[in-house]
Amino acid sequence: MPRGRKPDADHAMSNAERQARYRARCAMASPNIVTRPRRPTDRRSRPTRWRDAVAELLALQAKYAAWSDALPESLRESSMAETLQEIVDLDSLAAITPPRGYGRD
Repeated sequence: MPRGRKPDADHAMSNAERQARYRARCAMASPNIVTRPRRPTDRRSRPTRWRDAVAELLALQAKYAAWSDALPESLRESSMAETLQEIVDLDSLAAITPPRGYGRD
C-alpha cells in the first residue's frame, strides 16, 4: 500500500511544481506580522526609583553647570545661558523625599 498524499491530477507533481505550490501557499497565508519585544518591568520601589531619578537629574545638572561655565563671552547674555543658569540654580530637588507608605518602604 503506497503512503503519502494522493495526486490531485492523473499524475504526481514534479519537484518544481511542489515547490511552486509551497511558495504560493506561504506567500498567501502569512501577512507581515511584526512582533515587538516587551520592555522589562521595573521592579524597584517608588522611593528607590525617586532616588535614582534625582541622582540622574543631579548628574545632568552638573553637566549643564560645566556647559554654562564653558560658554564663550559672546553667548553669556543669551537666552540659552539664562536657561542653563536656571537649571544650575535649581537646588530644591535633592531635598525632597517621598513619603513612606504602608510599611513597605
